Amino acid sequence: MSLPRNTTVLIVGAGPTGLATALSLVHHGFKDFVIVDALVKGDNTSRAIVVHAATLEALDTIGCADELISKGTKTTRMNLGTRTAVLTYPQFEGLKSYTRYPFGLVIPQTFTEHILWAKLASFGVTVHRPHKVVGMRVNAADGNLADVTLEDGQVITTRYVIAADGAHSTIRTIAGITFADPKNRSGEDTPVLAQLAQADVTFNTPDLDSFNFRGVMSPNSFFLCVPLPWTFSEYLAKETGKHIEGRIFRVGSGVPLEEGSIPHSPSKEYMQDLIDRFGPPGLSSNPTVNPSGKGVHIKDMIWCTRFRTHSAIADTFFTRFSSGHSSEPEGPAVLLVGDAAHIHSPAGGQGMNLGLRDAVFLGEVLVKHIKATESTTLPEADRILTDFVTERRARALEVIGLTKDILAIAGVKDEIFAWWLPISKVTVRDWAIWILGKLWFVRRQAAWNVSGLGHR
Repeated sequence: MSLPRNTTVLIVGAGPTGLATALSLVHHGFKDFVIVDALVKGDNTSRAIVVHAATLEALDTIGCADELISKGTKTTRMNLGTRTAVLTYPQFEGLKSYTRYPFGLVIPQTFTEHILWAKLASFGVTVHRPHKVVGMRVNAADGNLADVTLEDGQVITTRYVIAADGAHSTIRTIAGITFADPKNRSGEDTPVLAQLAQADVTFNTPDLDSFNFRGVMSPNSFFLCVPLPWTFSEYLAKETGKHIEGRIFRVGSGVPLEEGSIPHSPSKEYMQDLIDRFGPPGLSSNPTVNPSGKGVHIKDMIWCTRFRTHSAIADTFFTRFSSGHSSEPEGPAVLLVGDAAHIHSPAGGQGMNLGLRDAVFLGEVLVKHIKATESTTLPEADRILTDFVTERRARALEVIGLTKDILAIAGVKDEIFAWWLPISKVTVRDWAIWILGKLWFVRRQAAWNVSGLGHR
C-alpha cells in the first residue's frame, strides 16, 4: 500500500506509546500525521500487565481510561512477602484523596494496544503496517525536513519524527543519540536480580481462582505471580482459535547468575522448577510442600521470555537532525518517547506507564510548538520542546532510580549483615519490611511511589 509522501509529523512505532501520541495529537485538533509500524499486526502476548493511577488519569484525557478499566481487573492489594508469609502490601485505598483511580489495573498490554488502536481508528486514522524504517536524511531542498526511507523503498518527507520504535530504536540510532545507564555506564555492580524469566501460564487446578497478586522474596531471587483478567483468556481464544482452559497467570522469577544464562525460550519444565524453588508453597508441584496436599503443575504455557534487568536513558529526548552544513539551529525535529527514550527493570510495573504518560503529554506540547513556529523564530519555538523533554527526562531518571531501589531491596544477597550483627541480610530486610509495613502511612507511601502520582 502506498503511503503519503509528505506529512508534518511521522510517528514511527504503533505500540502503546506511538498510539497514545497519535491520539493525543487528534485530541488537540491535529491530524496531519502518519503512523507506521514494522509489524504486520500488534502482538498477542501480554508483556506489560499493570496500568497505574497517574497513567489512567493521563489516558482519561484522551478518552481511553474507562474502556481499559472495563477490560482489566482492579487490584488494591499487591501482597509482598516471603514464600510462607505476607509481610506487607502497598495501601492503594490510601490514594483516594489524590486520584479517581486508587488501584492498580491489571490488564495485558495487548488490550491496552487494542483499545488505543480502536479509538484511533474511530477518528479515521490508519496505522500503516508493515513498514520498517531503514534510513533518514535531511531533505535536500529544505533543511528543516527529513526524508525517512522505509524498507520497501518508499520515502516520507516530514518536519517532525517521533521515535516510538522501542528500546532498539532505529530513529534514535540514526540521530546519533547516546543511550546508556545514567549511573552505571561501564556495566559494573551487576545486581542480584540481573536476569529474569517470565511466562503466561495456566495451571492444572481451578482452585487458584482466588489467588491474589503476590510478590515473593527469597535469598538471591524474587518471584511474582499475577492472575490476569478472564477477558484475556477469552481474547486469546478468539484471536488464535485455540481454546484456553482456566485462568492465565503471569509468573516471573529472578535466576541467580551463578546458575548460568536463562534459556532463550524457557520451557514449561524450566518455569515449573523456578515456581517450585522460589514461588509460594501453594503453587508447588510437590504434594509434600503444597499445603493442599496436591501438586500444582503448569498446564499450558501461552508465552515466555527472558531478559536482563538493565536501565538506560537517552542523553536527550529532543534533537534537530542536522546535515552539519549550517551553524544555525536547523534540521527536522526528532523526539523520543517510551522505550526509545528510557528503559529499566520491570520492578513496580513502571515502563509502559511512563511511556504512555510521555506520549499523552507530548501531543499537546507538539501542537503548541507547531503553532509557535508560525509566529516566532525556530530557536524561540524550540524552547517549548526543550522545556518539555527536560521535564520528562527528569521524570524518567526518578523512575529509573525507583526501579533500582526496588530491585536492591528485592534482591538482597544472602550474606551476613555485619560482624557486629551476624545474621543474614535477608532476615534483616524481611524484619524491616514486616515492622515498617505495620504502619499505614508507609503502605500508602509505597502505593504512592508506584502509582506514578508523584512523577507524572
